[in-house]
Parts: sequence; structure tokens; C-alpha cells
Amino acid sequence: MSGMFSGCSSLKELNLNSFNTNNVTDMRRMFNECSSLNKLNLNSFNTNNVTDMKRMFNGCSSLKELNLNSFNTNNVTDMKRMFNGCSSLKELNLNSFNTNNVTDMRGMFSRCSSLKVLNLNTFNTNNATNMSYMFSRCSSLIELNINNFNTNNATNIKGMFSDCSDELKLKIKSQFKNFE
Repeated sequence: MSGMFSGCSSLKELNLNSFNTNNVTDMRRMFNECSSLNKLNLNSFNTNNVTDMKRMFNGCSSLKELNLNSFNTNNVTDMKRMFNGCSSLKELNLNSFNTNNVTDMRGMFSRCSSLKVLNLNTFNTNNATNMSYMFSRCSSLIELNINNFNTNNATNIKGMFSDCSDELKLKIKSQFKNFE
């Protein structure tokens, strides 16, 4: 399903309830640049076999509601820029995400400028090697729970919090050892 709806910039609604995704391994760029899409419910998606979710919602700038509660991300290794540019998202529940195997989280939430609170307490970053610009330009973010983040294997955390609020940076400094 790589790039399936990529570039559908005029698409406003999409009902995918009847999609059978049981055997899908690649969802990269699936909704890339669907800039008019404002609501997406993917509760019916079976993502058990998916390994690549890079840029899945990249550039979905009008997206206000995104339901990923049923997502199984146990096998995913790449989440690079997954939500990059989702500038209308005010909340995002990723409690169901298992990030044990993810190695690339570069720019994952970059330019999510309307996000105010993000709880990533369930994220396991032990295998993440690239976390650069992960929260870059999240200018409204005031609460970020990354208490369980481990950056020991990360080779790149450059600009992880660039252009975030000073309020957030102060909070992060106290809970994040390798703060840049």
C-alpha cells in the first residue's frame, strides 16, 4: 500500500472500513500529502505485518482527527516523518504503539504545530538510532512525556527539540539526559 493515496491533496473524506490489510507489510507514504483530509479512522486496519510506516501521514496538514487505537506496530522498524506536517492535529493517542523494533524516528512529529500534549510514555526507544528533529517545530507543545526514552543507541539526536517552546525545553532538560 506504499503511496496508495499519496498526493491526493483534494481528498476530504475516505472510508476504509472494508479494507483487508492482513497481509500488508508496507504502508509508507500511504496518505502522504493528503492535505485536505481532515478525519481518518483506521480502526479496521490490521497492521500486524507492517514493517514500514515512514511518512504515512506526512503533510496531512488538515487532519484534525486520527484514530490509530487498533494499530499493532510490533514489527515496524521505520517511523521516519510519520506525522510530519500534521499541523492541525491537536491530540494524538499512541498508547497502543509498540516501538521496540523502530530504528528510525527522525522527524516523526516535526511540524505538528497544534499539538499541545503528547504522551509517549509507552515508547521504547532502545533500538532507535536516528531521532533527529523528532519534535522540531512543535511550537504549541507544552506537555511531552518521554520519561522512558533511552537514547544510548541513538547516533543522531540533532535538533530533536529545535523550534519548540522555551517552556517545553525547560521541562525536557530536567527529564532528558542528552538534551540538545
